[in-house]
Amino acid sequence: MRQKLINQLHDYLQTLSGDDKIEAINQFRLALHDESPFRDQPIDCVLWVKEKQVSPNDYNPNNMAPQEKRLLTKSLEADGFTQPIVVIEKKACSYEIVDGFHRHQLSHSKATLKKRFQGYLPITQLENNDGSLSSRMAATIRHNRARGRHQIGAISDIVRELSHLGWSDEKMSQELGMDADEILRLKQINGLCEMFGNRQFSQAWTVK
Repeated sequence: MRQKLINQLHDYLQTLSGDDKIEAINQFRLALHDESPFRDQPIDCVLWVKEKQVSPNDYNPNNMAPQEKRLLTKSLEADGFTQPIVVIEKKACSYEIVDGFHRHQLSHSKATLKKRFQGYLPITQLENNDGSLSSRMAATIRHNRARGRHQIGAISDIVRELSHLGWSDEKMSQELGMDADEILRLKQINGLCEMFGNRQFSQAWTVK
């Protein structure tokens, strides 16, 4: 039975080409994902979507040196995509990048890569993200920090933005994987007013 279904699948896909074949494969992957015991894991379902459906975020704190960018280009040329781009779906068939900004940028801008990947990108979606700005920022920082690469200034700006969005130090510590001292230092970068904006001070000091 199983082999018969596999053979039928091969026969059907051989009748398709180009975008139609890619779309059919995506639909089969989604159907398998629905039945998978690992359907709560984003990597369980990787889809190929057109570049124009994927857009970068405007707060990415990850900076890549020219040498690293050249190495990433070589890796994509030699090995292809070994990691999908992590996204959230902003609206139907339109995605914003959480992780993979530079892979997207190079695939979009390098003619050799554009040709190799036929104008498509591999994506995996975060399903448990509520789509809010704060949740997207937190997810991006977690991915960047897990690899040990991030710009302190950019992350400091995000900490400030999350503070403005109502996140407490405790929530930032929990969601971003930072201890209290690290959050305090990042707040210091933005000045004393930002650092102490939510603090209560004693009025016991008097001048005699």
